[in-house]
Order: sequence, then C-alpha cells, then structure tokens
Amino acid sequence: MSGSTTNGWNFADLWEEVAARFPDSPAQIQGERHITWSEFDRRADGLAKYLLDHGAEHQDKVALYLYNSPEYLEGCFGAFKAGLVPLNTNYRYLDDELLYLWENADATTVVFHGTFVERIEAIRSRLPKVVNWLWVDDGTEACPTWATPYEEAVGTASGGRVHGPWGRSGDDILMIYTGGTTGMPKGVMWRQDDIIGALCRTGNALLGEDPDAVGGAAGAIAGLEGPGAPGLPACPLMHGTGWLTANMYLTQGGSVVCLESRHLDVVELLDTIEREGVGALSIVGDTFSRPIIKALDAEPDRWDLSSLMLITSSGVMWSEASKKALLGHHPGMILIDSFSSSEALGMGQSVSAAGSEERTAHFSLGAGAMVFDDDGKPVEPGSGVRGRVAVPGHVPIGYYKDPEKSAATFIQHDGIRYSMPGDYATVEADGSITLLGRGSVCINTGGEKVFPEEVEEALKLHDSVTDAVVVGVPDDKFGQAITAVVQPSNGSIDESALIAHVKEHLAHYKAPKRVLTIDDIGRAPNAKVDYKAMTAYALDQLGISAE
Repeated sequence: MSGSTTNGWNFADLWEEVAARFPDSPAQIQGERHITWSEFDRRADGLAKYLLDHGAEHQDKVALYLYNSPEYLEGCFGAFKAGLVPLNTNYRYLDDELLYLWENADATTVVFHGTFVERIEAIRSRLPKVVNWLWVDDGTEACPTWATPYEEAVGTASGGRVHGPWGRSGDDILMIYTGGTTGMPKGVMWRQDDIIGALCRTGNALLGEDPDAVGGAAGAIAGLEGPGAPGLPACPLMHGTGWLTANMYLTQGGSVVCLESRHLDVVELLDTIEREGVGALSIVGDTFSRPIIKALDAEPDRWDLSSLMLITSSGVMWSEASKKALLGHHPGMILIDSFSSSEALGMGQSVSAAGSEERTAHFSLGAGAMVFDDDGKPVEPGSGVRGRVAVPGHVPIGYYKDPEKSAATFIQHDGIRYSMPGDYATVEADGSITLLGRGSVCINTGGEKVFPEEVEEALKLHDSVTDAVVVGVPDDKFGQAITAVVQPSNGSIDESALIAHVKEHLAHYKAPKRVLTIDDIGRAPNAKVDYKAMTAYALDQLGISAE
C-alpha cells in the first residue's frame, strides 16, 4: 500500500495499488472506449489536482450528475485521492429536487454530462456554494462559458500521485444519498474503512468464509495474483447497488463495463457480456431479469454467455420464478440475492444455483444481524412475530445533517450499535428470514398491517400483469383500503379475477379492494417505485381527496 492512509482502509489507496500491479489491464470499458488502470489512475490524479488547485477543502462534496460512464468512477477516484466526498445525483431529478440535494449536501463541485446544461442553467444562480462546474462531452450541448471541460481538468496530471495536504484516512467519508421514494433523500455517511469492511464481510459470508476476517480479506486485495474479471453494473451507478458493485469490481482488480444506452437495452447488454467476456453482472431484481429472460426465450442460441459466472441483485424483490428461468438458460452460474440498503450492508443473502433456487424474499441472516420486535426485543425463531432487521459492526456514521433520523435508524442494543433501516421480516424456525417490506410504506387496514411488496408479488404472478404497485388510500371502514395499480400485459385486466387470484395466494384481508390500471408504473432506473406518486395517482383515479 502507499502508506499515506491512517485509521484504516481508503478506496484511493486500494485502487492505486491495483493500478501499480496491473497498469496495462483494463479498468473501464464502454463501447469502443477501453481505459487501462494506468490511464484511470493518471486521469483521476489530474482531476484531484484540478480540484485542489481550485480551492477544494478537506471533505468537500463533489456531485456526479452523470449517466453510467467512465467519468463517473474517475470522479469517485479523483475525489477519494484528494480527500473529497463523491456525491451521487439522480439524473431524473427536476429543478427543485436537484436544488434540495445539492444544498442539503453542501456540494461545491458538480461534474455533469452536457445533456444537463439547460437544467443546470435554470438553477445555477441559486447554488452559490458550487464553485466548480465540470462539463463532460456527451455529444449534446456545448460547454457553457460558466463551466470547464472535464478533459481539461483531468489533463492537469503532473505525473505524481496526488494527495490533499490533509492526507487520506479511513475516516474519509463515502456518502450515498437515498432515493427519496418514501421521503426526502438523505445522505448516508460511511467511513471508507467501514464500508470497505462491510463489503469484505458480506463477500466472505457468501463465500462461506469467516465473515469477521475482514483484515484477511482486505489483505487479499493487495495480494491479487492477476486482474479480476470484467463486471457489468446494468443498473445506474447513481444508486447504491450499481455504485457499490462497481467499487467491488475495481477493488478486486477487475474492470467495470458500462453500457452505452441510457435505458436498459437487453440486446446491447447480452451482446456486451459476450463481446467483453463479462464474468459478473449486477441487476435490480425482476425489473431487469424479466426482460433478459424474454430475450433469451426468444433467441436461446443467439448469445454465448459462458463467461458469466455470477449475477447479483439488491434493492427490490427477485422472484424464485425469475431465478429458475435464468438458470434454465445458463445453469453454470450462481445467483446472489443481497438483502442490503444504503444504510445497512449484509442484512441477509441468498444463493441460488441450478436445481436449488431460493424462494422469493427468503434470506439467511447476515453475520451478527438480528430481528427486533416493536418493543426492541429479539424475535424468537418460528414465532411468526414481525420485526425489523438490524445489522451490527461496520455501519454508517449517520445521516448528513439529520441527527433525529440518525438516532431512529442507528440504535444501541445491549451496548452494540446497529443499523436498522426499517425493513420488516419474520424469523423462520431455522433462523432464516422472510422479508416483508419497508415499514414506511406499510398499510394499516382494519387493524392489520399489510406490506405492499407481498401483495405486489402475488399480483405479478398473474399472466395479465406486467408490473404492480400496492398503496393504501383513506377508507371510512378500514382506515386504509388496499389498492393495486397494475401495468397490464395486454392492455386490459379483469379486476375481480385479479382480486380472487391474490386471495388464492395470501390471506383474504391482504387482497386489494380495488385494482386500477396505468400504462407505465414508471419505476426509477434502480427499479424502485415512487409510492407517493402512485398513491396520488390512485387517489385521483378514485376521486378521493388527499386531505
């Protein structure tokens, strides 16, 4: 290692070590662009030097307003080198959402694709803290006079490794803003040493190794015998699943492959896996796997996917049926369903192989993880009691500038600090868990708590449903009435048949009282649903006041 880091592990030192060992191996690939580790390292040095030369202070925030591209991870690497904090930005946000995010985060630099020039121009005057605007050429809008071309910034590298005058530390922050689908986005602050430890711990558990042997796992990073395989995050880097898996691919000495399309193009995805020999693919549940299965069903002999050994998913439900279908097309790979969130890595995991596919929402608890009931007591296995999943050990510092929500999520129990984001589960007799869903979207109907996810999964088992969202609307009798909004497979549905279908799979009180249709659920690129927007849609369709 470089020897410059104190208090634990730092991504900049880890990636510099990889660059020193495998300088000519690819680090990033997108279409015809192939960037070696030495180029990746040099360009990140240039960015770090530019930011330091232009007034960046220790732990200043660098917002990455970018689609998946090499510049995204270069922006992270450059920020880490300089002791700054890269900041994910949802590229679907509109003016007020961007203002809230960058003001809340205290961003001082924004790296952006040219296609966003017009939106930035509409709000730039209201962001006085942002002093550096770096324009990335994507063939759309020209560089405005108020911005600096990104290539000019990365071209300032002087040939030596760049550090801020404050050095580097395992205490340096990595911050992930939540999606804000159930509330305002919150900045989750991780010490880099903790998030690297959490990633190593999760990886060890999946490999059947001692999950607490983080030092050994980290040591193995510096002792890589050869470059890692290419990994492809099909989901956006702006969300935790894509970004953290990309970081893992790099830390293992591999390369990150980005698709050129800005929306999921399954043909491009499968073509790229074959062409680049991708070994690991990161997706987000059924929203990604179903289109892949559809393409493979239509042309089962078109693609050679023999290089693909692993598919990982996190963030939304990944059904047993989809896992079986994928393994039917490629039985030689392993599927890992990771139960994690921006606030808590390694809450649980499941591993599926051909002939042993895990059922939907069923996980082994992560190392040290517990399930606490609403009174703060551990849930007894097999009791049927619902509780919230909490994970100890390597957990975030808290939410940026939000001590109240931090205190609610990051708790102490018997002297141990846990992260407990609010995901409810039951504990099976064997100690495994069945995930129910996030408590913040739980529906209270007639005194019963119903989690939307289990009703949504039941609806999606019906052939007439492509996608489904379940919300609660005000009801005089039940308090909240369960209401489904479905995206039909063929333009129409039979409401009574769908309600009866749900009753065949779940307790009758969990079945929707009404089923509405919509042309497109409008999932975000990370496959998550805006429950606030879907509730508003249901209220409007039913003529119910939101008051």
